[in-house]
Amino acid sequence: MNIEEVRDYCLLKKGVMEDFPFGESTSVMRIGGKIFALMNLDGPPSINLKCNPVRAVELREEYPSIRPGYHMNKNHWNTLILDGSLPKDLIISLLDHSYELVFNSLSEKLKKEINQI
Repeated sequence: MNIEEVRDYCLLKKGVMEDFPFGESTSVMRIGGKIFALMNLDGPPSINLKCNPVRAVELREEYPSIRPGYHMNKNHWNTLILDGSLPKDLIISLLDHSYELVFNSLSEKLKKEINQI
């Protein structure tokens, strides 16, 4: 899966907004104003995703292309290096997981508003 496919997949999710608060080379995907994915658009393609802390460590041990979150809380974020070694279904699963973790942390009011989109 390449960075464009990741971006397109994220933007299909309900309530997702993209912005570039860290400059043109970092795409930030948000749900309810909270970040669930950051994508490096300049240099080696990579994506930072929120993850359950236990699962985050397991993934890092199993896949060399999954590392502790670059410039993020390393307990809750992983960086996926999109070098072709990670299966597409795994990347999609981790994108969904990150989205759900952030969505579930939103207020009930905000969740209801997003679900009505």
